[in-house]
Amino acid sequence: MSGAMAGSDKRDVIALRPDHLEQALGLSQALNWPYRLEDWKFALDLGRGYAVEAQGKLLGTALWWPYGKDFATVGMIIVSPDARRQGIGARLMEALLADAAGRRITLISTQDGEPLYTRLGFMRCGFITQHQAVLAKVPAIDRSVPVRAALPEDRAAIDAVDARAAGMDRRELLDALLGIADTVVVEQDGAITGYGCVRRWGRGVVIGPVVAATAGDARAIIATLASAHEGDFVRIDVTETSGLAPWLEEIGLPRVDRAPIMALGAPPQAEPGAMLVALSNQSLG
Repeated sequence: MSGAMAGSDKRDVIALRPDHLEQALGLSQALNWPYRLEDWKFALDLGRGYAVEAQGKLLGTALWWPYGKDFATVGMIIVSPDARRQGIGARLMEALLADAAGRRITLISTQDGEPLYTRLGFMRCGFITQHQAVLAKVPAIDRSVPVRAALPEDRAAIDAVDARAAGMDRRELLDALLGIADTVVVEQDGAITGYGCVRRWGRGVVIGPVVAATAGDARAIIATLASAHEGDFVRIDVTETSGLAPWLEEIGLPRVDRAPIMALGAPPQAEPGAMLVALSNQSLG
């Protein structure tokens, strides 16, 4: 093969642009991933994306989101079914990792993606369980937990408790989420010890993030957020260490998937008394 012909077949990694998003939506729909166009736009506005395209056709995507100076998450890594086994996923990840160099990175892996991430140096550091269904009945709320609607003046406290639970600075994510989500907080003795959000996403609503001091507080937050969504399709992705999976099954949100959390470098660590129970979604963490 001549050098000129080889060059004509080259599929370069380029920046993912807003005008790619209609095609990106099609890629995710081909995998039965529930993203809406609004969800793609939300993700790209918050982070940085890469793409491979050929003759105007989008073949693959990969995005990452910076959290402070030291951390990042990775997600929305998709290769078109008719372009697989061509090294596109590997090239997208290499470009992404070069851009995010120096940060400790986490992601939620698919079964197909795990071998690639392992080759790149990622290691398992936990699991999440995905729960979803049309919520047939509102769960009982433990009224002994002081859950209330979040107020604008709670923002600094929400930022602080989130940083303690997530182990990283996610203020930009919270800026975006709190503008579109219904948010509640737990206030104990004048201090905010947890919070949770619910927002429109995918097929219905997603509950997350949820940060709490105890599993009981987390259940009260989730039940309060779910109380406005009887009859809606509800999704929540929780850390396996939260221990909430059996309770979610009991309230009518069955587990539909279990996926590994993988990290490149040491994963972020929560401080005592705060735990990240539910993710905002699997890509953003």
